[in-house]
Amino acid sequence: MVAENLWVISFIGRDRPGLIRDILQEPARQNVNIVDMDQRVMQGIFVMSVVADFSSAKVTASQLEAALRESAPAFGIEISFLPLQQYRGARRSKKSMHVVTILATDRVGIIRDVADIAAENKINIEKASVTARGDLISIEFLMDFGDYDVESFKAKLKKDCECRGLDVFVQEQGRSRKEKRLIVFDMDMTIVDFEIINKLAGFVGVDEQVKAITEKAMNGEMDFKESLRQRVRLMKGTSASTLEEIASDLQLTPGSEELLHHLKHVGYKIALISGGFTYFTDVLKERLGFDYTFANELEIENGVLTGEIKGDIIDAEAKGRIIYRLAELEKISPDNIVAVGDGANDCLMIKNAGLGVAFNAKEILKKVSDGTLSRENLLGLLNVLGLAEKEKEML
Repeated sequence: MVAENLWVISFIGRDRPGLIRDILQEPARQNVNIVDMDQRVMQGIFVMSVVADFSSAKVTASQLEAALRESAPAFGIEISFLPLQQYRGARRSKKSMHVVTILATDRVGIIRDVADIAAENKINIEKASVTARGDLISIEFLMDFGDYDVESFKAKLKKDCECRGLDVFVQEQGRSRKEKRLIVFDMDMTIVDFEIINKLAGFVGVDEQVKAITEKAMNGEMDFKESLRQRVRLMKGTSASTLEEIASDLQLTPGSEELLHHLKHVGYKIALISGGFTYFTDVLKERLGFDYTFANELEIENGVLTGEIKGDIIDAEAKGRIIYRLAELEKISPDNIVAVGDGANDCLMIKNAGLGVAFNAKEILKKVSDGTLSRENLLGLLNVLGLAEKEKEML
């Protein structure tokens, strides 16, 4: 293709069935080849741009433009013709394409804010699309990072977006398009809206001691296995009926039940991997339909807790290994798995999955994740996975 024979033709008007056929009949009749195209409908308005190659056409660009302008009023559209060679931007020697997804409560200026961050770092935005769900807005950008160091820009983008109250995901284009088939969640402060062990400690009267240990473990300041053993020993002698009372009132994180319902509806497998206890994951499996659950088993004798844990402890390393185990069980790649967690104990689980989501998370987890979700945006995961349109069909 010779650049001087390429023209960009844009159309805008009221959408209706058959419009693309009507518009492209004359170019096809005149042997004008369409070599690139982008078309969409926004708020009932039809928008389409094509790159047309006139090298083998029966007419010139000016003659086709005249013919299309003559039929434009009948089609209800407006048309523009631009020579591609005159307007085409400089091509980068190296392309590094990434999908950047922004989630936030809708407000004026979000797109401008992200475009500003990209421009400051000489990152080129090649495409953008917006999806709204109530007050939640999702904006997907296709960005060319060029020669920019990917990890450096990801870190900067996360930091700058967080300062503006925006959740952000950055995925390499090829990897982001891999079909996701299984989603793994942490339990406490992810699916359940509190730390169960802290709630249990409140019943026993050792809540302050347990909360302090939990916080150190969540921030990565203390070995998880040791922290769990210390906390469970503080529960020694607690009646098993206390576990039953807590399990009967497990308050879920806002949006989690709806999210799981939609994921199951479109065919995703869902799993729960917790450093907490099987007593509660079993309840959630029954209540929410998890396909797999993994957790630690409290030792109970004569109806009371002994203060010990049966078997191996599920810590960060075990969570990471379970990702590979699930991939084998489902006969899929780890790249087909999404992991959602909130603390240091979820780092390896997040790293080993194809998409790692830091939900309402500690800084240590944000650094290794592909993106962050704030507490009010959990349902935005549907947008990140490209499921928003399927979700609309179910409403």
